[in-house]
Amino acid sequence: MAEISSVTQATATTTATNPKSVLGKDDFMKLLLTELQYQDPTSPTDSDKILSQTAQLAQLESQDNTNKALEELTASFTNNKNFSAVSAIGKMARLENSVNLKTQENGSPSPVNFNLNFDEDIKSGSINIYSEEGALVKSIALEEDTAGQHSFNWDGKTNAGTDAQGGKYYIKATYQNEDGLTMDATGGSYKIESVKFDNDKTYVKLNGNFIDFEQVSEIYEEK
Repeated sequence: MAEISSVTQATATTTATNPKSVLGKDDFMKLLLTELQYQDPTSPTDSDKILSQTAQLAQLESQDNTNKALEELTASFTNNKNFSAVSAIGKMARLENSVNLKTQENGSPSPVNFNLNFDEDIKSGSINIYSEEGALVKSIALEEDTAGQHSFNWDGKTNAGTDAQGGKYYIKATYQNEDGLTMDATGGSYKIESVKFDNDKTYVKLNGNFIDFEQVSEIYEEK
C-alpha cells in the first residue's frame, strides 16, 4: 500500500483544484487503521513502516496546531494595531520624512507634495532627497522663511535632470537659524480625522487625505 507521505503529496496536488479535498489528521488516522485492518496476514505491514507513518501523523498534528497558534497570534496583532489606530483619532500624527514617488502611464514621475516642520526661523539650508539605498537623488535649496510648517513640491526629477524611478524616498532637511546654528526639520504634523481599514492595511485621514498608518512616525496629544 502507498505510504502516508505518498498520500500527502497526492493531496497537495488535488488541493490546488479542489480545496474541499484536503485531508486532515483524522483522515490520515482512518487510512492507517484501514491499512492495518486489510493487511495480508501472511505478510503483515512492517513495524518500522507503521512507526514511520505514526511519526508523520504526529508531525502533521504538530504542524496543524502551530499554524492555528500563528493564525491566532496574527489576528491578535492585527486587532491591537487596529485598536491603536482608532484610539488615535483626534490626536496629532507626525509623518516620517519620506515620500512615495509614483509614475504615470507614460512612465514619467508624478510630482509629490510633502510638509516639513521648522522649530525656528530659517536663514538658509537645503532639503536632500535620498533613495532607499542612501544615494542622493535631489537637493532643494531653502530660502529665508519663518518657523512653522511649510509645504514643498518635488517634480520627481533628479539633480541630473532625469526622471527618478518610482518608489520610496527619504527626506533630510537641515537649516541654519538666525544664530547660525544648524537645525533639523521634522515631518509635517496633522490631526487624525478618521481611520480606514482596507485589504488588511490601516489608513489614517490627515488633512483630507488617507495615509498609510505605517508612514506615521509619532502620535501625540495636541498642546
